Amino acid sequence: MDEKQKEFLENYNRQIHRLGRFTLIVSVVLLVGIPFFFGFLYDAMPSPAGFAAGIAKVAAIYIPVSIAEFLIYVPMLGAGASYLTFITGNVTNLKIPCAINSRDIVGVADNSAESEIVSTLSVATSALVTMAVIFAGVLLITPLQPVLQSPVLAPAFDNVVPALFGALGLKYFLKSPKIAVIPLIVMTLLCVFVPAAISQTSVLLIPAGGLALLIGYILFKQGKL
Repeated sequence: MDEKQKEFLENYNRQIHRLGRFTLIVSVVLLVGIPFFFGFLYDAMPSPAGFAAGIAKVAAIYIPVSIAEFLIYVPMLGAGASYLTFITGNVTNLKIPCAINSRDIVGVADNSAESEIVSTLSVATSALVTMAVIFAGVLLITPLQPVLQSPVLAPAFDNVVPALFGALGLKYFLKSPKIAVIPLIVMTLLCVFVPAAISQTSVLLIPAGGLALLIGYILFKQGKL
């Protein structure tokens, strides 16, 4: 990479972070401010004790999950795609698969400038397509309701995300089987013997990711990576 390209990339990243921080701040203010606004408007504010109790229950789950998702997903997506992803949502079921597949199709190296740009474009496209699909779904919700509620199709809808991540995960498991095999076995056995853990996959990312990092560190120290 020559000096001109480095300068362009630095300017690009600077602008991405400036715009991303601004949009995140605006999004948080709107998400938090609108419920308070209507609460004051209609005199429906909860008591301080009830509000604190509700926040404590939610924070105990979502703060560790948010930290884990940030540490795991940002290196996969890059700066621009991460800002878009955490603002628009659908992180695991849409944005990450879209970014990974786009990079594979284009053939760019992970953690490169090209990967950053491709991920950002793919996530932005995914967000626009999602909004278009939601708009169409709102218009067609009544005629499509018998199809969406069909007991025949219900199992397929319930397993879209596991099937999607199974296909994507296999490629990464095959790239580093020494690192992947033990966390995969441990998490599989945990979900088999403790079925309630299946609904807590976001929380399980923390021990699974930590175990994978530990195994990778040990293998690196032993010169096996």
